[in-house]
Amino acid sequence: HVEATPKDAAITDLPNILEPGDVLVFNDTKVIPSRLVGKRVNTKIEVTLHKEVSGSSWWAFARPGRKLKEGDIVEFARNFSAEIAEKRDNGEVLLLFRCGQQNLLDVLHKHGIMPLPPYIKRPVSGSLDDLDDYQTLYALKEGAVAAPTAGLHFTENLISAISARGILTAFITLHVGAGTFLPVKTHDTEHHKMHTEWGKIEQTTADIINEARNAGGKIIPVGSTSLRILETAANSSGVLQPFIGETDIFITPGYIFKIADKMITNFHLPRSTLFMLVAAFSGLNRIKIAYTHAINQQYRFFSYGDACLLEKGKMNE
Repeated sequence: HVEATPKDAAITDLPNILEPGDVLVFNDTKVIPSRLVGKRVNTKIEVTLHKEVSGSSWWAFARPGRKLKEGDIVEFARNFSAEIAEKRDNGEVLLLFRCGQQNLLDVLHKHGIMPLPPYIKRPVSGSLDDLDDYQTLYALKEGAVAAPTAGLHFTENLISAISARGILTAFITLHVGAGTFLPVKTHDTEHHKMHTEWGKIEQTTADIINEARNAGGKIIPVGSTSLRILETAANSSGVLQPFIGETDIFITPGYIFKIADKMITNFHLPRSTLFMLVAAFSGLNRIKIAYTHAINQQYRFFSYGDACLLEKGKMNE
């Protein structure tokens, strides 16, 4: 729990830390098994889907990308292949899938593997463990290729305790893309191109959040994805509007937050857009203190790691 000085707490303490009338905003996106292993002639090709273009075409990262050219066919299984329709410099390819009369999502559930982050080095099987563990309890709308991992901490018991305390919950959708894991390679953050992700906020959700905010409740996104779509859809007065479409919002220090008061998030990789976001939210000095504390206390970092509750910093901290 990161105020001016970090405090250690368990996630089960959350109902007592927050106040009745506060709103936790969850991302109800559901991860699809979007990693595929196939062959182009005799070369093994691995692809990670990251952006849906249509029901049968996706942008993907391919390895080894240099072996592929436009027009190539990658075979994944019997009656399941994809043509390389377009190729970009960074190993990114546009795949046109061929799976007969079957729905592509159904085929992915049959042949795909869960897309665990690249820093998890153990082999990923199609085992039920990862299919289950890398999914939030409330995951509902299929389309993400990475989990909104701050939500992995929330169990049925915790959600019940939150509700019993009078803390409200609201759900938005942002289909998390694989670009979440990409490091920032430009020296000046203004030159970093943020990936786009599709999101939706219903009118009913906007109403819950706006009414709570007007009554003095704090708005607390669970995860950076929830925060990013809230900030995309809020107007300059902090009033949340319904939203459907793409966002490529890139939050860096100096950004003025419109709607989020606190946030729950895991501990992030340095030089990532996620680390920049939390530094923008709480102030870089405060985040450095918190991360030093977390390292000293042997907190676990990244997707399957621990979480922190951040307070919004005063500007210029």
